[in-house]
Amino acid sequence: MVKDIAEQLKSRFSEMGLDVPLEDIESKLDELTNKFGVPVDEAKRSVVSQYLKESNIPRGEFYGKDSSPVKVRDISSEGQWVGLKAKVIQLWQSESDSIAQVGLIGDETGTIKFVNWAKSARPLVEEGKCYVFKNVVTDSWQGRFQVNFNKNTEIQEIEEDIEVGSSVEDITGAIVDIQSGSGLIKRCESCNRALIKGSCGEHGKVEGKYDLRVKAVIDDGKIVRDAILNREITEKLTGITLDAAKKIAEEALDPSKVVDVITEQLMGHYYRVKGPKVGRYILVEEMERAVPVSDGDIQDAIAMAEGL
Repeated sequence: MVKDIAEQLKSRFSEMGLDVPLEDIESKLDELTNKFGVPVDEAKRSVVSQYLKESNIPRGEFYGKDSSPVKVRDISSEGQWVGLKAKVIQLWQSESDSIAQVGLIGDETGTIKFVNWAKSARPLVEEGKCYVFKNVVTDSWQGRFQVNFNKNTEIQEIEEDIEVGSSVEDITGAIVDIQSGSGLIKRCESCNRALIKGSCGEHGKVEGKYDLRVKAVIDDGKIVRDAILNREITEKLTGITLDAAKKIAEEALDPSKVVDVITEQLMGHYYRVKGPKVGRYILVEEMERAVPVSDGDIQDAIAMAEGL
């Protein structure tokens, strides 16, 4: 990852007429991330700032005064500076002081999550209104893409009404797998990302707060889909509350025991699932037990999944 980022920075510096040795960039990134444990994104910003300061170049010139307009469906990688013309579909409540706003925006090609970081001091948007967003940065979280507002982001309200492409999935199928990252997890208290080995990709080593979720694979007999069940849906389906999950983990001295209990309850059963499809995941908003078409459907679905 460090080498890829170094090459990206080298390329951008070259476009600006700066001759910065690739090995120097890579060395600085490696020292910050591996020696001092600085999160990758912070290390990247630090290296960029250092070279810009040495060359007396304003940050705006590095990141660009404008960004190429794209459609939501065209977003396919992290770290892109793009422009979007989109409608604010939904705003979500954030418990983190570091996030000014978080929600879902969309255009005729689909929807994508956005995060308006408080430190960026960007204007707030309103649900149901349409905007042109310039200089937003693509990112990913929990396997799906999102866009982040930053200090260079421009937000302009427009009068036209954008018809957002339908992205709501309503399927009935059997749960054929419970993926890694399910059960009792911890999230960063600042940005709400799921921690990996006690670390947040944005904020490094943190204490974190507990949460409950399920990353399920659902087979409707025609196609296999990935779905994320949040704490509310997970508690409703399994009867296991967050406190109960923590107790199970404490008694077993093993957090993975929670996944075993959840898997035993959900695996092989049929459900009707409804929710927006963001990236590869259905973000489940409604879920209820369903009756399979025939007695052999569950075993057929499981056998198919095992053969994948």
